[in-house]
Amino acid sequence: MTTSSQDSSNSVLQVRNLRTSFNTSVGRIGAVNDVSFEVNYGETVGLVGESGCGKSVSALSIMRLVPNPPGLIENGEIIFEGVDLLDLSEKEMESVRGAGIGMIFQEPMSSLNPVLTIGRQITEPLEVHMGLTGAAAEIRATELLDMVGIPDARKRLNDYPHQLSGGQRQRVMIAIALSCEPKLLIADEATTALDVTIQAQILELMKNLTEQTGTALVIITHNLGIIARYADRLNVMYAGKIVESGGAEQVYMRPSHPYTVGLLNSVPRLDQPTTNRLDPIDGEIPDPTNLPIGCAFRTRCRWSKYECALSEPPFVKVQDRQGVACFEAKTVTESVGLAWQ
Repeated sequence: MTTSSQDSSNSVLQVRNLRTSFNTSVGRIGAVNDVSFEVNYGETVGLVGESGCGKSVSALSIMRLVPNPPGLIENGEIIFEGVDLLDLSEKEMESVRGAGIGMIFQEPMSSLNPVLTIGRQITEPLEVHMGLTGAAAEIRATELLDMVGIPDARKRLNDYPHQLSGGQRQRVMIAIALSCEPKLLIADEATTALDVTIQAQILELMKNLTEQTGTALVIITHNLGIIARYADRLNVMYAGKIVESGGAEQVYMRPSHPYTVGLLNSVPRLDQPTTNRLDPIDGEIPDPTNLPIGCAFRTRCRWSKYECALSEPPFVKVQDRQGVACFEAKTVTESVGLAWQ
């Protein structure tokens, strides 16, 4: 399966046919099933879907942070700047984390070490990856805190995580992630635990910083509003698979997968009358240990046909730079696509 036709020479990251599973007491769970996508240099790509669709496991797989056991990357390629990360030893992978790929996790309070100062947590990657020590590392750490908008940066180096607000802790996480000037930054639900105002500030900060540094950005979220504002392209995930991908504006204007339509219809719109009711997706995400035969979304789909229960729809190109895995893609696009223009 291929979800992008873009020139691979411009890609900082290429994920090809990635499969990651977990062995549990109730059986094997395929968390990521044959996922492929690309991220170009300097580009912002969104990975969107409901909780449990495989977004975070995809990110952890890229970083080689899936706990084994019970997790296992079964198959695929993760090509970062021409090198398959799955072929690297753990020692070699440690040099990629931070220096090549930075990651911002969802909850900074659980990601930051509560017994180390903010300064120490920023200077550590500078020492490991960039060889900065002592005063040089401290100066760089101060510059990074200034860059992410934390006042009195020099004094805050001596603070501990509990002495900062939630928004400030997330800014520290961004500073750590960008400290070694990575080529790729992955933000995994980085603003979910923050209030709306702070969310907007953090997202603007990430976007501005990645534009300034030329760092590619992958935003993992369930919030379609974030994707609409910040992403150049997006990949929609469901039940461990990418079911639709393309340019963000293109997919929003003419969605081709029923799940994408459902996600869009679940979001309040300012250009619609306030009396309009939301149109949520019926049903629940299927049990990952017992996915239905054929299309995994068919039990929740208003366009489902007999064919959908017989086989899994292939991922095919429907428009320039847009792809979808749906037997009824043309019907879906014709039925609802124009409504989003």
